[in-house]
Amino acid sequence: MDVLMAVRLPALAREELARHFTLHSLSDAPDPEAMLQRLQPSLRAIATGAAILAESPHLQVDQAFLSRFPKLEIVANLGVGYDNIDAKWAAQHNVVVTNTPDVLTDETADTAMGLLLNAVREFSAAERYLRAGKWREKPFRLTASLRERTMGIVGLGRIGKAIARRAEPFGVKIVYHGRNRQADAPYSYYASLIAMAKDVDILMVVTPGGEGTRNLVNADILEALGPDGILVNIARGTVVDEPALIEALRAGRILGAGLDVFGAEPHVPDDFLAMDNVVLLPHVGSGSRHTRDLMNRLVVENLVSWAAGSGPVTPVAETPWPPA
Repeated sequence: MDVLMAVRLPALAREELARHFTLHSLSDAPDPEAMLQRLQPSLRAIATGAAILAESPHLQVDQAFLSRFPKLEIVANLGVGYDNIDAKWAAQHNVVVTNTPDVLTDETADTAMGLLLNAVREFSAAERYLRAGKWREKPFRLTASLRERTMGIVGLGRIGKAIARRAEPFGVKIVYHGRNRQADAPYSYYASLIAMAKDVDILMVVTPGGEGTRNLVNADILEALGPDGILVNIARGTVVDEPALIEALRAGRILGAGLDVFGAEPHVPDDFLAMDNVVLLPHVGSGSRHTRDLMNRLVVENLVSWAAGSGPVTPVAETPWPPA
C-alpha cells in the first residue's frame, strides 16, 4: 500500500512506515505537486502529525488537501490532538482518522503537575534567584501554596482524569467543565465555565484545540478565576486568549500561569518572556524518548492494521470504527 507522509515524521515512524509500505515523503520530494498529482488517483493512506512533532514545516490536512484523493481511506496522525486535520470532512467522506491517545497520557499529566507546582511555588523564579547570587543577600520570597486549593479541569478526558488522579493526593479538590456531564466521573460538574472559574483557584486547561475552543479562556474567565488563581494550559495555545492572559498577569487579576503551549509556536510573546509570574515550557508535554517512541509506533500500528483489513487501532471520535 502507498502511504503519503504529509509532513516529515520522526525517524522511527519513517523507518517503520518504509518497512511496511511504499512511503512517499511530501517534504522530501523534489517536486511536491508532481508527487501529489501522481498519487492522487489511487492513494488510500496518509500519515501526518501535529506541527510540534513534525520535522518539516506544518501542513494543514484540510478539506482542500483531503479532497484531492478520491480513494483515500485513512489518515493516521502523530499526536493526541488532531486539529491539524479536518476530521469532520473526513467523517462525511468515509475517511477514518486516527491519533495516538493513551500512550502519552501519563507523560503529559506529569508535565501538567510539574507546571502547576512550578507556577504556585515559583520554583523557576527561585532557581533564577539562586543562580544570580541573590540568595547570599537574603532568602527568596515566600510563595503561594497548593494547600486548600480547588482545581477546575477544562476537558476531563484521558489526560484530564490522569491529572486529577495526581492532584488528589496533594489534597487538591477536583471539579470539571466539559460539553457534557460524565456519569462515571466522581467530581462535581459545571455546565458553565465561568461559573466554575468563580469557584476554583486553579484552572487546568486540557480541552482539544480547534475553532470550537478558540479563546475559550478569555478575559471574563480570567477575571472570574481571580487574583489568587493559577492557570495551567497543557492543551493548545489557541484555547487561551493570550493578550487577555498577558493583561491579567500584568494587572494581578490572576496570580500566575504555567504554559506548555502557545498560539503561534514556536514564537512566544515577548510579554510572557519578561514576566516572572508565568512558567514557560516549549511544548514538551509528551516529550520523553519513551513516550514519543510509543506514539510513533502507534501511527504505524494504525496503518498496518488498516492495510490488513482489521480496521484502525485508535480512531478519533468523529470517525468511530466500526462506523455508526
